[in-house]
Amino acid sequence: MNDLVTKYAALQSLVAEIAAETADAHDDETVAQLAIDHHTVVRQFESIGNQRILEVSDRDAHRAVGCVTVTEFLQTKLRITHPKKRLQAVQALEPMHAMTGEKLPPVCPNTARELAAGTIGPDHVHAVLDVLAKIPAAVDAEQRARAEQTLAEFATTLTPREIGAAGVRLLAHLDPDGQLTDDRDRARNRKLNLGCQDSQLMSKLTATLDPITRALFDVVVAKWAAPGMNNPDDDQSPKGDHGDADPELLKEAADRDYRSQSQRNHDAFKALLEAAVNGGLLGGSHRGLPPQIIVSITDAQLREHAGVARTAAGSDLPISDVVKLAADAQPHLAVFSDVTNEPLFFGRSQRLASQAQRLMAFAQYKGCSKDDCGVPFAHTEMHHAEADWSDGGLTDAPHLAPACGRHNRAVGSEPHQWSTEKITEGPDRGRYGWRRNTDPPEKLRANHLHRIDELLHQDSPDILEPPPTVSDIEHQLAHLAAERRPRAPRIDIVWPRWPITWAA
Repeated sequence: MNDLVTKYAALQSLVAEIAAETADAHDDETVAQLAIDHHTVVRQFESIGNQRILEVSDRDAHRAVGCVTVTEFLQTKLRITHPKKRLQAVQALEPMHAMTGEKLPPVCPNTARELAAGTIGPDHVHAVLDVLAKIPAAVDAEQRARAEQTLAEFATTLTPREIGAAGVRLLAHLDPDGQLTDDRDRARNRKLNLGCQDSQLMSKLTATLDPITRALFDVVVAKWAAPGMNNPDDDQSPKGDHGDADPELLKEAADRDYRSQSQRNHDAFKALLEAAVNGGLLGGSHRGLPPQIIVSITDAQLREHAGVARTAAGSDLPISDVVKLAADAQPHLAVFSDVTNEPLFFGRSQRLASQAQRLMAFAQYKGCSKDDCGVPFAHTEMHHAEADWSDGGLTDAPHLAPACGRHNRAVGSEPHQWSTEKITEGPDRGRYGWRRNTDPPEKLRANHLHRIDELLHQDSPDILEPPPTVSDIEHQLAHLAAERRPRAPRIDIVWPRWPITWAA
């Protein structure tokens, strides 16, 4: 181990020396060869890096540096952009241990060999693994091994895109009539992914649907996405399906409908989600919160009718959309006003936080309180941050902070675990911060990911103004919502800087 540490230290020194050099004195052929040699070594180090990652995983060494999971270690310490894809490569290319302890050969030995030689890179590896994942389960091990060998050879000369194209032909050869594909393959390849919001707050939805889901989707689209149906730009457009719609009204709405089929599909999906939320299909509670759209906005955003609100599920909504939703939200406007008569201090009488306590925590934290954790509030648990429940902690609002499941379980007394303490000064005063048990007490870190806009405007004059009264805010929102149609889903609006009277 000491030899390896010494060699890595020498490597870093050598890298620094190489970085300080230039190739100005060399001819063109040598300059080109230096670039080739450099990137060959980079690809070789990808393979060596996989070995280091496997060693960390086998020994749970990520805990020694404050990471709860190997994935978190890859993200935060190794700065790997796609940690799950890297772990898949490690599992496919590195020798793994069986349950009985013996070391097994790599699943993809030829691809592993080429990566170790530096003849292919990580993008080629992922392209090969993507093709192999599509081979039907009924294909025997010998054919699968030949396919991996062939793809590894292709990868030394083809681009990742070309590997995918070659993979299509290879799959056609393995299953020319499509007879080998069965339910296991369809179940393995089904997926639905929602991408991040872009600069316009739009999100891309991609899916691979199994046959039954596709058939159900076709039924919904045929009814709910028919011309004239569920058109948000037409006040007279029938909502839901057209079974009970007036035929004449539907025909007139269809004549006014200039949406594309893709836009009608989108609006039908939106209407279906609204029906699920408003129809009680989601039940009465999710992690202690009502299964509705819950947003947190400031009085300044409402007064200026500008800005972006954050939902408990982690989405961003323009204030204009919040106003549209608020047309149907009158019973839920002044959430803090409604809940101040509920008990916020339970002491030891109950362990689970109440809905009122959770709404207050959402207004204060907006997500997991652990620094650099992006889990939104709707997917968190209420952590007894002052003292754990098992250690006599109290279920009182000032002693609670939201934490995702893995970070809530990371709190403890072991050296590799974490502690939470209330921050007493600075912009995070009053919130709980996190530190490793081996860190000094002053090294408390709060999570700023969910409150970036608040930190940017912490010196804004709006923050210094007296907070508005309940009736003032209700009047502003009711005035803005008066011109909107009351057809939006139910919504709870939380005011983060509300003067709260603590109930006994």
